[in-house]
Amino acid sequence: MKPKVLLYKPLPNDERQRLARHFEVMAFDGFHGHNEDEFLAALREAEGILGGSGIKLSKEQLEQAVNLKVASTISVGTDQYDLNYLARRNIPVMHTPGVLNETTADTLFALIMCTARRAVELSCMVKEGRWKQTVGPELYGTDVHGKTLGIIGMGRIGQALAKRAHLGFDMKIQYTNRRRNPDAEQSYQASYMDIDSLLASSDFVCVMTPLTLETEGMIGAREFALMKTDSIFINGSRGRVIDEAALIQALQNQQIRAAGLDVFQQEPLPADSPLCQLDNAVLFPHIGSATVETRHKMITCAVDNLIHAMSGDYSQNCANGHLLKSVD
Repeated sequence: MKPKVLLYKPLPNDERQRLARHFEVMAFDGFHGHNEDEFLAALREAEGILGGSGIKLSKEQLEQAVNLKVASTISVGTDQYDLNYLARRNIPVMHTPGVLNETTADTLFALIMCTARRAVELSCMVKEGRWKQTVGPELYGTDVHGKTLGIIGMGRIGQALAKRAHLGFDMKIQYTNRRRNPDAEQSYQASYMDIDSLLASSDFVCVMTPLTLETEGMIGAREFALMKTDSIFINGSRGRVIDEAALIQALQNQQIRAAGLDVFQQEPLPADSPLCQLDNAVLFPHIGSATVETRHKMITCAVDNLIHAMSGDYSQNCANGHLLKSVD
Protein backbone atom coordinates (compact mmCIF):
# COMPACT_ATOMS: atom_id res chain seq x y z
CA MET A 1 0.00 0.00 0.00
CA LYS A 2 1.41 3.38 -1.02
CA PRO A 3 1.92 6.09 1.63
CA LYS A 4 -0.61 8.91 1.44
CA VAL A 5 0.62 12.35 0.45
CA LEU A 6 -1.37 15.58 0.58
CA LEU A 7 -0.57 17.80 -2.40
CA TYR A 8 -1.81 21.38 -2.05
CA LYS A 9 -0.03 23.07 -4.95
CA PRO A 10 -0.58 22.33 -8.67
CA LEU A 11 2.17 20.33 -10.39
CA PRO A 12 2.92 19.83 -14.08
CA ASN A 13 1.75 16.49 -15.41
CA ASP A 14 5.17 14.84 -15.52
CA GLU A 15 5.90 15.58 -11.85
CA ARG A 16 2.35 14.76 -10.78
CA GLN A 17 2.67 11.35 -12.46
CA ARG A 18 6.04 10.75 -10.84
CA LEU A 19 4.58 11.59 -7.45
CA ALA A 20 1.68 9.19 -8.09
CA ARG A 21 4.09 6.34 -8.86
CA HIS A 22 5.39 6.54 -5.31
CA PHE A 23 2.39 7.71 -3.30
CA GLU A 24 -1.36 7.80 -3.06
CA VAL A 25 -1.92 11.48 -3.83
CA MET A 26 -4.69 13.51 -2.21
CA ALA A 27 -4.68 16.68 -4.32
CA PHE A 28 -5.94 20.11 -3.34
CA ASP A 29 -5.26 23.27 -5.37
CA GLY A 30 -4.68 25.33 -2.26
CA PHE A 31 -8.14 25.48 -0.72
CA HIS A 32 -9.85 26.35 -4.00
CA GLY A 33 -13.02 24.32 -4.44
CA HIS A 34 -12.62 22.67 -1.05
CA ASN A 35 -13.59 23.63 2.46
CA GLU A 36 -11.18 23.51 5.35
CA ASP A 37 -12.88 20.47 6.88
CA GLU A 38 -12.10 18.44 3.74
CA PHE A 39 -8.52 19.68 3.78
CA LEU A 40 -8.05 18.82 7.46
CA ALA A 41 -9.56 15.37 6.92
CA ALA A 42 -6.95 14.71 4.24
CA LEU A 43 -4.24 16.23 6.43
CA ARG A 44 -5.09 13.77 9.21
CA GLU A 45 -4.42 10.87 6.84
CA ALA A 46 -1.28 12.23 5.21
CA GLU A 47 2.18 10.83 5.88
CA GLY A 48 3.70 13.45 3.62
CA ILE A 49 2.69 16.93 2.48
CA LEU A 50 3.85 18.88 -0.55
CA GLY A 51 3.06 22.57 -1.06
CA GLY A 52 4.65 25.96 -1.45
CA SER A 53 5.18 29.24 0.32
CA GLY A 54 1.79 30.64 -0.69
CA ILE A 55 -0.17 28.77 1.99
CA LYS A 56 0.88 28.79 5.62
CA LEU A 57 -0.05 25.77 7.68
CA SER A 58 -0.57 26.80 11.28
CA LYS A 59 0.58 24.81 14.27
CA GLU A 60 -3.10 24.10 15.01
CA GLN A 61 -3.58 22.64 11.53
CA LEU A 62 -0.39 20.61 11.74
CA GLU A 63 -1.51 19.18 15.07
CA GLN A 64 -4.27 17.51 13.06
CA ALA A 65 -1.62 15.75 10.94
CA VAL A 66 -1.16 12.87 13.36
CA ASN A 67 0.45 10.57 10.76
CA LEU A 68 2.79 13.16 9.25
CA LYS A 69 6.38 12.07 8.61
CA VAL A 70 7.70 14.60 6.05
CA ALA A 71 6.86 18.13 4.85
CA SER A 72 8.24 19.27 1.47
CA THR A 73 7.92 22.77 0.09
CA ILE A 74 8.50 24.17 -3.41
CA SER A 75 10.45 27.12 -2.07
CA VAL A 76 13.64 28.05 -0.31
CA GLY A 77 11.79 29.96 2.40
CA THR A 78 10.21 27.88 5.15
CA ASP A 79 8.59 30.59 7.26
CA GLN A 80 5.20 29.05 6.42
CA TYR A 81 6.06 26.27 8.90
CA ASP A 82 6.97 26.25 12.57
CA LEU A 83 10.31 24.47 12.17
CA ASN A 84 10.86 24.03 15.90
CA TYR A 85 7.45 22.47 16.41
CA LEU A 86 7.93 20.03 13.54
CA ALA A 87 11.43 19.18 14.78
CA ARG A 88 9.99 18.31 18.18
CA ARG A 89 7.78 15.85 16.33
CA ASN A 90 10.85 14.58 14.45
CA ILE A 91 9.37 15.73 11.12
CA PRO A 92 11.91 16.98 8.54
CA VAL A 93 10.97 20.03 6.46
CA MET A 94 12.48 19.78 2.99
CA HIS A 95 13.05 22.82 0.78
CA THR A 96 14.65 23.75 -2.55
CA PRO A 97 17.85 25.77 -2.12
CA GLY A 98 20.34 26.01 -4.94
CA VAL A 99 18.11 25.58 -8.00
CA LEU A 100 16.84 29.17 -7.91
CA ASN A 101 20.02 31.05 -7.04
CA GLU A 102 20.80 32.39 -10.50
CA THR A 103 17.22 33.28 -11.43
CA THR A 104 16.61 35.11 -8.16
CA ALA A 105 19.89 37.00 -8.53
CA ASP A 106 18.73 38.04 -12.02
CA THR A 107 15.53 39.42 -10.47
CA LEU A 108 17.43 41.34 -7.83
CA PHE A 109 19.72 42.88 -10.39
CA ALA A 110 16.69 43.80 -12.48
CA LEU A 111 15.37 45.68 -9.42
CA ILE A 112 18.71 47.45 -9.09
CA MET A 113 18.64 48.51 -12.74
CA CYS A 114 14.97 49.51 -12.75
CA THR A 115 15.25 51.66 -9.64
CA ALA A 116 18.55 53.26 -10.67
CA ARG A 117 17.35 54.18 -14.16
CA ARG A 118 13.72 54.89 -13.12
CA ALA A 119 12.70 52.40 -15.79
CA VAL A 120 9.13 51.70 -14.66
CA GLU A 121 8.33 55.35 -14.02
CA LEU A 122 9.65 56.45 -17.41
CA SER A 123 8.05 53.56 -19.26
CA CYS A 124 4.67 54.61 -17.84
CA MET A 125 5.36 58.18 -18.96
CA VAL A 126 5.83 56.96 -22.55
CA LYS A 127 2.82 54.62 -22.53
CA GLU A 128 0.54 57.31 -21.08
CA GLY A 129 1.52 59.87 -23.73
CA ARG A 130 3.32 62.15 -21.30
CA TRP A 131 6.63 62.10 -23.18
CA LYS A 132 6.56 65.49 -24.89
CA GLN A 133 10.20 66.58 -24.87
CA THR A 134 13.73 65.48 -24.15
CA VAL A 135 14.08 64.08 -20.65
CA GLY A 136 15.61 66.67 -18.34
CA PRO A 137 17.61 66.47 -15.10
CA GLU A 138 14.46 66.09 -12.99
CA LEU A 139 14.00 62.62 -14.53
CA TYR A 140 17.62 61.50 -14.69
CA GLY A 141 18.54 58.20 -13.11
CA THR A 142 21.81 57.21 -11.50
CA ASP A 143 24.68 55.00 -12.65
CA VAL A 144 25.05 51.42 -11.47
CA HIS A 145 28.51 50.59 -12.79
CA GLY A 146 31.33 51.46 -10.44
CA LYS A 147 29.05 52.00 -7.45
CA THR A 148 29.11 50.24 -4.07
CA LEU A 149 26.70 47.37 -3.41
CA GLY A 150 26.07 46.36 0.19
CA ILE A 151 24.61 42.87 0.61
CA ILE A 152 22.95 41.89 3.87
CA GLY A 153 23.09 38.10 3.84
CA MET A 154 25.90 36.65 1.72
CA GLY A 155 24.41 33.21 1.11
CA ARG A 156 24.04 31.45 -2.23
CA ILE A 157 21.81 34.11 -3.77
CA GLY A 158 23.82 36.96 -2.28
CA GLN A 159 26.96 35.51 -3.79
CA ALA A 160 25.27 35.12 -7.20
CA LEU A 161 24.26 38.78 -6.99
CA ALA A 162 27.80 39.80 -6.04
CA LYS A 163 29.10 37.94 -9.10
CA ARG A 164 26.85 39.93 -11.44
CA ALA A 165 27.61 43.23 -9.75
CA HIS A 166 31.38 42.89 -9.47
CA LEU A 167 32.25 41.08 -12.69
CA GLY A 168 29.56 42.63 -14.87
CA PHE A 169 29.33 46.18 -13.53
CA ASP A 170 32.65 46.69 -11.74
CA MET A 171 30.83 47.35 -8.48
CA LYS A 172 32.56 47.39 -5.12
CA ILE A 173 31.04 44.67 -2.94
CA GLN A 174 30.64 44.87 0.81
CA TYR A 175 28.58 42.56 2.97
CA THR A 176 27.43 41.57 6.40
CA ASN A 177 26.52 38.04 7.37
CA ARG A 178 26.34 35.69 10.33
CA ARG A 179 29.76 34.45 9.30
CA ARG A 180 32.39 35.53 6.81
CA ASN A 181 32.25 34.22 3.25
CA PRO A 182 35.82 33.58 2.07
CA ASP A 183 34.66 32.61 -1.44
CA ALA A 184 32.96 35.98 -1.95
CA GLU A 185 35.95 37.80 -0.53
CA GLN A 186 38.36 36.02 -2.85
CA SER A 187 36.24 35.92 -6.02
CA TYR A 188 34.59 39.35 -5.83
CA GLN A 189 36.87 41.25 -3.43
CA ALA A 190 33.92 41.55 -1.05
CA SER A 191 34.59 43.44 2.18
CA TYR A 192 33.08 42.12 5.41
CA MET A 193 31.74 44.74 7.82
CA ASP A 194 29.09 45.42 10.43
CA ILE A 195 25.61 46.36 9.25
CA ASP A 196 25.78 50.00 10.37
CA SER A 197 28.97 50.62 8.39
CA LEU A 198 27.47 48.89 5.36
CA LEU A 199 24.29 50.98 5.47
CA ALA A 200 26.21 54.23 5.81
CA SER A 201 28.60 53.61 2.92
CA SER A 202 26.63 51.69 0.26
CA ASP A 203 25.04 53.18 -2.84
CA PHE A 204 22.76 50.14 -3.12
CA VAL A 205 21.67 48.05 -0.14
CA CYS A 206 20.23 44.61 -0.88
CA VAL A 207 18.68 42.44 1.84
CA MET A 208 18.89 38.69 1.25
CA THR A 209 18.45 37.15 4.71
CA PRO A 210 15.99 34.40 5.63
CA LEU A 211 13.08 35.38 7.87
CA THR A 212 13.84 34.30 11.43
CA LEU A 213 13.07 35.63 14.89
CA GLU A 214 16.40 37.45 14.73
CA THR A 215 15.87 39.03 11.29
CA GLU A 216 12.20 40.01 11.56
CA GLY A 217 12.02 43.81 11.52
CA MET A 218 15.81 44.15 11.35
CA ILE A 219 15.62 47.10 8.92
CA GLY A 220 13.57 49.98 10.29
CA ALA A 221 13.60 53.73 10.80
CA ARG A 222 16.99 53.71 12.51
CA GLU A 223 18.58 51.77 9.66
CA PHE A 224 17.04 53.90 6.90
CA ALA A 225 18.33 56.99 8.70
CA LEU A 226 21.87 55.59 8.45
CA MET A 227 21.66 55.23 4.66
CA LYS A 228 22.87 57.89 2.24
CA THR A 229 20.17 60.16 0.84
CA ASP A 230 21.02 59.07 -2.70
CA SER A 231 21.11 55.36 -1.90
CA ILE A 232 18.72 52.70 -3.20
CA PHE A 233 17.23 49.92 -1.08
CA ILE A 234 16.41 46.46 -2.48
CA ASN A 235 14.50 43.73 -0.63
CA GLY A 236 14.48 40.20 -2.04
CA SER A 237 14.23 38.30 1.24
CA ARG A 238 10.85 38.45 3.02
CA GLY A 239 8.58 41.42 3.61
CA ARG A 240 8.65 41.10 7.39
CA VAL A 241 12.43 41.53 7.47
CA ILE A 242 11.82 45.26 7.09
CA ASP A 243 9.51 47.75 8.77
CA GLU A 244 7.40 48.61 5.73
CA ALA A 245 5.91 51.73 7.33
CA ALA A 246 9.41 53.05 8.03
CA LEU A 247 10.42 52.38 4.44
CA ILE A 248 7.38 54.23 3.12
CA GLN A 249 8.23 57.21 5.29
CA ALA A 250 11.86 57.16 4.14
CA LEU A 251 10.73 57.17 0.50
CA GLN A 252 8.09 59.85 1.00
CA ASN A 253 10.56 62.11 2.81
CA GLN A 254 13.28 61.40 0.20
CA GLN A 255 15.45 60.11 3.01
CA ILE A 256 16.68 57.57 0.44
CA ARG A 257 16.51 57.80 -3.34
CA ALA A 258 14.37 54.76 -4.16
CA ALA A 259 13.46 51.18 -3.32
CA GLY A 260 12.98 48.01 -5.34
CA LEU A 261 10.83 45.37 -3.68
CA ASP A 262 9.92 41.81 -4.64
CA VAL A 263 8.41 40.93 -1.24
CA PHE A 264 5.97 42.61 1.12
CA GLN A 265 4.56 42.27 4.61
CA GLN A 266 1.18 41.40 3.10
CA GLU A 267 1.02 39.50 -0.18
CA PRO A 268 -0.57 40.23 -2.56
CA LEU A 269 0.16 43.88 -1.81
CA PRO A 270 -3.12 45.77 -1.24
CA ALA A 271 -3.92 48.23 -4.03
CA ASP A 272 -4.32 51.01 -1.46
CA SER A 273 -0.80 50.57 -0.08
CA PRO A 274 1.09 53.88 -0.05
CA LEU A 275 3.88 52.08 -1.90
CA CYS A 276 1.66 51.96 -4.99
CA GLN A 277 1.54 55.77 -5.05
CA LEU A 278 5.29 56.31 -4.97
CA ASP A 279 7.21 56.91 -8.20
CA ASN A 280 10.43 56.02 -6.42
CA ALA A 281 9.26 52.50 -5.54
CA VAL A 282 9.59 49.65 -8.07
CA LEU A 283 7.31 46.79 -7.07
CA PHE A 284 7.48 43.20 -8.34
CA PRO A 285 4.80 40.59 -7.41
CA HIS A 286 7.22 38.17 -5.65
CA ILE A 287 8.72 36.83 -8.88
CA GLY A 288 12.26 36.10 -7.70
CA SER A 289 12.24 32.54 -9.07
CA ALA A 290 9.30 32.89 -11.45
CA THR A 291 10.64 31.57 -14.72
CA VAL A 292 9.39 28.47 -16.52
CA GLU A 293 12.74 26.72 -16.22
CA THR A 294 13.45 27.49 -12.58
CA ARG A 295 9.98 26.75 -11.26
CA HIS A 296 10.06 23.34 -12.93
CA LYS A 297 13.48 22.66 -11.38
CA MET A 298 12.09 23.65 -7.98
CA ILE A 299 9.13 21.30 -8.36
CA THR A 300 11.41 18.44 -9.44
CA CYS A 301 13.65 19.11 -6.44
CA ALA A 302 10.68 19.19 -4.03
CA VAL A 303 9.30 15.90 -5.37
CA ASP A 304 12.77 14.33 -5.12
CA ASN A 305 13.06 15.63 -1.56
CA LEU A 306 9.75 14.08 -0.59
CA ILE A 307 10.55 10.72 -2.15
CA HIS A 308 13.95 10.52 -0.46
CA ALA A 309 12.79 11.79 2.93
CA MET A 310 9.83 9.42 3.01
CA SER A 311 12.38 6.64 2.56
CA GLY A 312 14.33 7.97 5.54
CA ASP A 313 17.00 9.97 3.70
CA TYR A 314 16.79 13.68 4.47
CA SER A 315 20.52 14.35 4.35
CA GLN A 316 20.07 16.88 1.52
CA ASN A 317 17.88 20.02 1.54
CA CYS A 318 16.47 19.60 5.05
CA ALA A 319 15.65 23.05 6.44
CA ASN A 320 15.34 21.95 10.07
CA GLY A 321 18.03 19.27 10.11
CA HIS A 322 20.02 21.19 12.71
CA LEU A 323 16.97 21.15 14.96
CA LEU A 324 16.25 17.47 14.39
CA LYS A 325 19.75 16.63 15.54
CA SER A 326 19.08 18.35 18.85
CA VAL A 327 15.85 16.45 19.51
CA ASP A 328 16.24 13.77 22.18
